[in-house]
Amino acid sequence: MERNLEEILDRCLAAFVGAGTLDVSLDKLAGVAGVSKRMLIHYFGGKTEIEELATVRLEDRLRAQFRADAFPAGTPLAKVVQALWERSTDPRARGVLLLVMDLNRRAWGGSERAREFYREQQRLWVELLLEFEPDRELVESVLALFQGAVLAFLATGDGERGWRVLERFLIQNR
Repeated sequence: MERNLEEILDRCLAAFVGAGTLDVSLDKLAGVAGVSKRMLIHYFGGKTEIEELATVRLEDRLRAQFRADAFPAGTPLAKVVQALWERSTDPRARGVLLLVMDLNRRAWGGSERAREFYREQQRLWVELLLEFEPDRELVESVLALFQGAVLAFLATGDGERGWRVLERFLIQNR
């Protein structure tokens, strides 16, 4: 039973990623999960609880994907940022980016859970980048610039422009 619930949650997360938002109806989630709406409510308590569990799952997946040990020791910061940029702007990552932006939008709107998600993502990214650059202020600047470049990428579809800006900043701050 537990495995089935895990699979149902995976399908719900896939529905959120596919839509690029948590604003997916219970009917749609049930259809994607292959269970009735009533069973979703029975198993998980409701849409808010499904959103919470899917957000935790998303956090776990992002944490696993963006780890310092995925890069050889001594990798220059610019190479790490370039690899992270390529992963983030890969067309297959679009739904995840949109879902993360939806969570950010919810944080801006006052959702404490979304703010927790944002703070944790910030912490993880800073922790990752500090493995390759000891200057915290520089790392936080790179992260802020990266986030802005992601917003521009989502709005324009132009990944090259964002990378050029990041690369220029990194070269100037060696």
